[in-house]
Amino acid sequence: MKTIKGPALFLAQFAGDDTPFNSLDSIAAWAAGLGYKGVQIPSWDARLFDLKRAAESRTYCDEIKGTLAEHGLALTELSTHLQGQLVAVHPAYDEMFDGFAVPEVRGNPKARQAWAVEQLKLAAQASQNLGLTDHGTFSGSLAWPYVYPWPQRPAGLIETAFDELAKRWRPILDAFDEAG
Repeated sequence: MKTIKGPALFLAQFAGDDTPFNSLDSIAAWAAGLGYKGVQIPSWDARLFDLKRAAESRTYCDEIKGTLAEHGLALTELSTHLQGQLVAVHPAYDEMFDGFAVPEVRGNPKARQAWAVEQLKLAAQASQNLGLTDHGTFSGSLAWPYVYPWPQRPAGLIETAFDELAKRWRPILDAFDEAG
């Protein structure tokens, strides 16, 4: 039987450059102050976590757990949502998802995918070093163009697309109208 570690909070949605959201210690204090008992750490945010170091060092992992424990928090999972998404990107989303990768693999879908796979493998080792058996991720976007618009499209994108369609098709439709 498993026990619930929560309520827990996914830190990625709050991580930022300003205090208390810019370090694991300060965001942990903030989350604990709101009554949370657990946190899910985004593995891509270096302000909060070093994935490569966690994959290589149990000592670092013990430090992470210790920092959380000082605030009465447990680590519920690591998250690789962004990297997991890059394992299987539909070509229509190449440009939009490129920003989730490190700069050195952007613009190169094959290199980006290889980087993402390596990130997930590091996360598996880091999870083991942290004593975790659960993990949060996304599987990729191969079918997403047909299911759900994520990442969210920029404001005005659809309107701009329809404006362009109108500009291109209006002369054609006018020609058909004139031809009866």
